[in-house]
Amino acid sequence: MTQPENDMPHLPLWLALLPLVILFSAIVAGVLTIGFSSDLLLVSILFAAAAGGAVAMRQGRNWTDIQRETGRRIADALPAILILLSIGALLSSWMFSGTIPLMVTLGVDLIHPSYMALTAFAATALMSTISGTSWGSAGTIGVALMGAAGAMGLPLAPVAGAVVSGAYFGDKLSPLSDMTNIAAIGAGAKLYDHIRHMLWTSLPPAIIAALIYMGIGFFGAHADNAALTGAAEIKAALQSIFDLNFIAAIPLFVAIGGIALQRPPALVIMTSSIIAILIGVVAQGFPVETAAATLVNGFDLSLVHPEANGLATDSLKNLLNRGGVMSMSYTLMFVIAAFLLAATMEVSGAMKTLLDALLSSVRSAFGLIAATMTAGFVMIAVTSHGGVTSLIVGGLFKKSYADRDLAPENLSRAIEDSVTVTEPLMPWTVSGLFMAGTLGVATVDLLPWAVFCYLGPVFSLLFAAAFVITGHGLKKAPS
Repeated sequence: MTQPENDMPHLPLWLALLPLVILFSAIVAGVLTIGFSSDLLLVSILFAAAAGGAVAMRQGRNWTDIQRETGRRIADALPAILILLSIGALLSSWMFSGTIPLMVTLGVDLIHPSYMALTAFAATALMSTISGTSWGSAGTIGVALMGAAGAMGLPLAPVAGAVVSGAYFGDKLSPLSDMTNIAAIGAGAKLYDHIRHMLWTSLPPAIIAALIYMGIGFFGAHADNAALTGAAEIKAALQSIFDLNFIAAIPLFVAIGGIALQRPPALVIMTSSIIAILIGVVAQGFPVETAAATLVNGFDLSLVHPEANGLATDSLKNLLNRGGVMSMSYTLMFVIAAFLLAATMEVSGAMKTLLDALLSSVRSAFGLIAATMTAGFVMIAVTSHGGVTSLIVGGLFKKSYADRDLAPENLSRAIEDSVTVTEPLMPWTVSGLFMAGTLGVATVDLLPWAVFCYLGPVFSLLFAAAFVITGHGLKKAPS
């Protein structure tokens, strides 16, 4: 019989930390011995989950408790999982309709290689601000820009990092973003006060990021003459395979319009995908019998256009042959493994022990901000659920901010700077997996270029330190 949670024996801090120590130790050991890989990451998460399960058993919980908590978390994350699967369908269907090939050719014509990373940052930032969704902007405009960068022969990691930075800059400051609203609710702050206060830790990182992306084009790696010649050849090949007119752009406009109007993202993306499949059959003339296979298994040039497949280069095939619902199945395995780890730490009481330890160490305003951000970072690393993390951290720390006469916007900002922008930098989280899978660049490769995401926490801590010294940098509670 399961032991009631309130009657569980005290859990020492070292045992609460054990699953996380095993997770990071397994990753580091694997990288040093065999190199980083998706397989290594999945095995590391499962090892950590096994350790978390053992701790839960020690606390009197059982496998049924862990399964139930895992199932609850998967149910809560179902909207995100549906978006994940629908993005796979969108990638392949947009190839089928010629939407991505059209965006690639326009990118080759209109965007100078030197400005590709800067364009990616600005375009996804604008889209996320308008729509309130980082996933939607990365999965639409971001994908098209990645295709254009690949066609130009540009390094993909900086462009992917720029897409992620722009997507989360806009998401963070958009009043339509669910995470922005939840962070404000969790801290007890007014939405627009929360957004205005975040400008202090968002605009400086954004400016620095934009300067770096500009510098990449002028001083860093860029497309040489051979790459530009290759881009022209890919453009010509795409124009010979697809009918690249305004009809091919319809799925993109459907997706952008639906997301901007705040319709359910998964439904918008699937609607756009179905329209794209119809366009592929009617306007592109691809065989109707390949439509279902394209949605499920991904676009395959050899199936839809056998004659062109024989003439296509490897770079063209790498650009086109991708997507499909099944392409996200491996990512879905990671999601389930991550939620299993989170469930073991929840039912064992490890999460509560860790958060209580952080709260007990607070001695100053800087310590309070640092403890808040550490709690947010640890929780999002384990749970992959920004909403739950924001509400829990907000509830735990709200009184401490009030006791120090600090406005709740300081708490909501610290939550965003440790949760919203850091999740895509962790390869095992749902957002990290989504961005890597959608953009086709591993998290460890794009991470150095996701400048906005890692500078946000830095500036948040700098302003907290400035408050201790000068009395400025944090907002005092109204008297």
